[in-house]
Amino acid sequence: MTDGLLLPPGGGRRIQAMTLKSGAGQSATWSAFEAEVAPGFDVGAHRHQQAEEVFYVLEGELDLLAFHPTGNAGGDWRTWESQTGATVFRGGPGSFMFVPAGCPHAFFNPGRETARMLFLVSPAGHELYLQELTDLLAAGGPPDQAAIAALRSRHDIHQLTPLTNHPTGG
Repeated sequence: MTDGLLLPPGGGRRIQAMTLKSGAGQSATWSAFEAEVAPGFDVGAHRHQQAEEVFYVLEGELDLLAFHPTGNAGGDWRTWESQTGATVFRGGPGSFMFVPAGCPHAFFNPGRETARMLFLVSPAGHELYLQELTDLLAAGGPPDQAAIAALRSRHDIHQLTPLTNHPTGG
């Protein structure tokens, strides 16, 4: 029989702007993170062929996308619209986003304060991608974009628009 995992507030392993709460070391099914999203941070629209994700806003506001856009899936995802007329959603504390496999999705912090969210991904192992990315970026100098693209591809991350930082207006 296996015991569960109990963590105090702030507990877990820090990887970039996320704290891993539980991952592949505890479960084959999912990884759980508490994520901090800096003002202006835009993860860029992307999709996963296999992974499903859940985002739950704890503090602050995030612009959230979880739909297939009409027309060309390029440019600024914050202007996309779905065939049913859905547009980007600005969510505050308590807002929830589920992303099924294959669905384009993104988040952006439009505010002046850091936002916090609970982030779940299935299957487990997203922490392996984050650690490999951290190691790549720690090499110094400009990031090796080809190596980052190869890493994302190995981890089922298909980037549709760039990861970037935007000025925020509050």
